[in-house]
Amino acid sequence: MDPKTAQELVDQAISAREKAYAPYSKFQVGAAILTKDGKTYQGCNIENASYGATICAERAAVCNMIANGGTDPIAIAICYNAEEFAVPCGICRQVLSEFSPKGDLTILMAKTDGTYRETTLSALLPASFKLN
Repeated sequence: MDPKTAQELVDQAISAREKAYAPYSKFQVGAAILTKDGKTYQGCNIENASYGATICAERAAVCNMIANGGTDPIAIAICYNAEEFAVPCGICRQVLSEFSPKGDLTILMAKTDGTYRETTLSALLPASFKLN
């Protein structure tokens, strides 16, 4: 992924993070997915008093993409305010694998200062669950 596009996607994840609803953990996360046609879809984490009902930013971005007719994601940026780079949880990795069966989805793990590290879904989830 070219650096300019990557930075734009990271900036959108940083912006999405500001909308997060995290009254319990105070752990705000933002994500932005880029599709093959150049469209971007944002998501943020939305907590619930019943933690199991909480949705992660990555899954919120996927839902936004699907609800708006998006297909073929090529990259996702994830941002949270911590010392380490943001890594998707296991559930989010599995959900992302549904839309990137080859695991070639680029993942940009970002900090709020705009710095990021790049990896792929297959590097983070070498063996995803498949129903066939």
